[in-house]
Amino acid sequence: MSIIRDVLIWDSERQNAEAGDIVINDSGLVSEILPPKSAKGERLFDGGGYTAAIPGLVNSHTHVSMTLLRGLAEELPLMRWLQTKIFPVENRLLPQHIRSGGELALLEMISGGVTCFADMYYFMREVAAATVGAGMRAALCRGITGDDSKKLNENLALADEFNGRDGRIIVQLGPHAPYTVPRDAIEKIASIARDKKLGVHFHWLETEGELETFRDEYKISPSDYLEGTGLLAVPKLLLAHCVWHPVDELDRVKRDNVTLVHNPKSNLKLGSGYAPIKQMLEKGVNVALGTDGAASNNRLDVWDEMRTAALMHKGYHKDPTLLSARQVLKMATVAGASGMGFERVGLIKKGWHADLALVNIAGPAYVGADVTNLPEFLVYAGSSRDVRATIVGGKILYKDGRYLTMDRDEIISKTTEHRKQIVKT
Repeated sequence: MSIIRDVLIWDSERQNAEAGDIVINDSGLVSEILPPKSAKGERLFDGGGYTAAIPGLVNSHTHVSMTLLRGLAEELPLMRWLQTKIFPVENRLLPQHIRSGGELALLEMISGGVTCFADMYYFMREVAAATVGAGMRAALCRGITGDDSKKLNENLALADEFNGRDGRIIVQLGPHAPYTVPRDAIEKIASIARDKKLGVHFHWLETEGELETFRDEYKISPSDYLEGTGLLAVPKLLLAHCVWHPVDELDRVKRDNVTLVHNPKSNLKLGSGYAPIKQMLEKGVNVALGTDGAASNNRLDVWDEMRTAALMHKGYHKDPTLLSARQVLKMATVAGASGMGFERVGLIKKGWHADLALVNIAGPAYVGADVTNLPEFLVYAGSSRDVRATIVGGKILYKDGRYLTMDRDEIISKTTEHRKQIVKT
């Protein structure tokens, strides 16, 4: 047994926070929550009464190795950004670039309290190995474009090698988007996903032009496409962005196996628009939060996404009651984890995985925080800089500025050199 001592505990099932000790068993699960300073056992972390314990944050859509491409293409619309800047550089990326860029991203996310992420990119064995080594949790897929059996087979090989690894890796299939993968290939991928019980991660209606293509070229509604291709029937479906998903079709994606991933900052920066989050939540759709890749955001900071999401929809709809701090914290924790297919991840309760972010609430921005208003302080006043420790399965990955599973200096040195290589090439 190990103890996280004297912390203020909150998750999305709680109205008020609770002061207490979190007891973690040898399997990395929460075994009980006791009154503060009462638990006996090895002390993993002492919160001293001025630390909040929340579920580890979940980044439900990203391309982690794009940290190497950060700043290469700025202030362009999505299609020009992709076709003139990003795709040409990506064609030159090698496995070692993907590994180092992925490790750089893990450093950034771990220090911000992120314990779990969903990722789509190339050479994904490198990202999987980096994730296992770092001790994080992830849902991973090889991005597939075109009707490309080689890429699909790479994705399936990734599943054979890593799906279920250490209980922390889920492998999904990764068709990129309707505009990069032919419909018959999507149907094939969806069929394989159902047969092999794999989830699918898919870019969906990120720009208005994509919606126009469904109307003018495909002559089919987006929801009919999802149903007709079989995507709605896969075990878990992550639909990233959904900025232009028709509001009158939201009932069609209100399913236990479907999660829509809101990427507010990336969509704002690329000028794509506002996702109809108000209507999604009113319909009871499962909505998670993601950052997208660092080439478009440019941060992998889920705290920033929470605050941005909460504020932008209030302003857009002129309604300060919309998208509460508690709702965005749920989107950034259990909603994302369950949407990927992780069980017993995203809450702090008996029998659930001890994936936690421990947050310093002793600073000036938290004066006035108490058991009744902790979520609001975390979202509106807090930031990733306040994270003291990040824990996955009861194991500390990061504590007070130190990485315990990764060599920060070596990773930054290596990625700095790789960045120079891809820029010069």
